Amino acid sequence: MNEIKVISKFTIYENSNELNSFDKKLLLKAFEAKKNAYAPYSKFSVGVSLILENGRVILGNNQENAAYPSGICAERVAIWNAASQYPEIKIQKIFICASSQTRTVDKPIPPCGACRQSIAEYETKQAENIEIFFTGETGKIIKANSIGDLLPFSFNNSLL
Repeated sequence: MNEIKVISKFTIYENSNELNSFDKKLLLKAFEAKKNAYAPYSKFSVGVSLILENGRVILGNNQENAAYPSGICAERVAIWNAASQYPEIKIQKIFICASSQTRTVDKPIPPCGACRQSIAEYETKQAENIEIFFTGETGKIIKANSIGDLLPFSFNNSLL
């Protein structure tokens, strides 16, 4: 039997004032995108902004549905929007923020498992890391340098 140790490294910002001005603008875009979330069931809104290597900013927000599995997360809305409009352009960074109508979200909200897998797909496709920033409506911001930090044993095309 062998053991391996997986180590993930994250940067933690106490608040948005610690971000550089460019990243702060991208985070604000995610908060703007969150305003258009459709979350009548969970009352939990998520907004995303991502920046492509060509400088384009793509936004996304969660879109719920009474048939729960038919809804879609903000991260996948933004990623698939970027991929459909700019299929050969790499994603450099993703900013995720969340809030609730029932409580204050004061902890960073990372992407769910399905979104992690989708991010992994595009990181594999572009053969380049995607920085992922996530936060609640207040408080700390966590930055992962790659989806590999959040999903170290991802399923990808090399396994098919």
